[in-house]
Amino acid sequence: MPPAALPGGAARSVPDQVPPPLLHSRIISWFQQEARDLPWRGDCSPWGVLVSEIMLQQTPVVRVQPVWEQWLERWPTPEAFAAAAPADVLRAWGRLGYPRRALRLHAAAAQIVAHHGGRVPTTYAELLELPGVGSYTAAAVAAFAYGRRTTVVDTNIRRVHARLVVGQALPAPALTAAEMTLAAQLLPQDTEESVLWNAGTMELGAVVCTARSPRCNQCPVFAQCAWIAAGQPEPSYIPKGQPWAGTDRQVRGAVMAVLRAASLPVHADLFWDPAAASNHGELAAELDKLHELNTHAPQLERALAGLVTDGLAQHTDAGYQLPR
Repeated sequence: MPPAALPGGAARSVPDQVPPPLLHSRIISWFQQEARDLPWRGDCSPWGVLVSEIMLQQTPVVRVQPVWEQWLERWPTPEAFAAAAPADVLRAWGRLGYPRRALRLHAAAAQIVAHHGGRVPTTYAELLELPGVGSYTAAAVAAFAYGRRTTVVDTNIRRVHARLVVGQALPAPALTAAEMTLAAQLLPQDTEESVLWNAGTMELGAVVCTARSPRCNQCPVFAQCAWIAAGQPEPSYIPKGQPWAGTDRQVRGAVMAVLRAASLPVHADLFWDPAAASNHGELAAELDKLHELNTHAPQLERALAGLVTDGLAQHTDAGYQLPR
């Protein structure tokens, strides 16, 4: 086996007593028996896989699944989605967060229709050209929608590799070339097996080898884990979650909730004056939530301007609205 790469860039060899085929067989067997029954697995269209991968970026499965199911029922093909109005897209996206993903997916659907005959591209290189599709998403769709042998590396896979092979509690704070090298080295040569390995390792990281409370007693490769063998050393850094309360992101989200609830443009006064909002039934609940944040004026101005700049809102003489 070639040298395996440490997250920091150094190299080590996978121990002889842990041959990769053993890791492959144990994780794949576990996945085939224990995998969650998720609707974008199994008999799912490539479009459904692409939608799931975009939605799952920085958003947990429990929040994504109901929105994904409604989305695919409403827009079962790229053609149907490309024809949707941006305002409808943003309303359907709801509270998944990072709504620019919805607009990028909308642009990707338009490109799929214009340049790929309405069919999601089949290769990594073609997928990478779609708006909003990065290296991870391109590799994941190629593997999970089309059964191609690609190196899929997300946060869960990185953590499993770091513990299982390198012996560290967590991978580096940011993805490194060394980690990509390690992932490529561990990828099975057989195409079908490689797809199962990618899916199984990702699932293992999501439900067993979790960041904060790993359930090592349920791990199919507990006996082969380098981190366990090393005595479960503490991480070299403390992960910092993204703050939410009081941030511009929270204010932007509250403003977007108001715009999604509105059937007409929202006059600017309603964002600033709680008393002015009391008589607007369809907006009252969301406006109350916004005002409860006690946002200072510069932050609210920044949120409104940022939403307009990002194409998530429009400002007219009548007020603010979702893009038409």
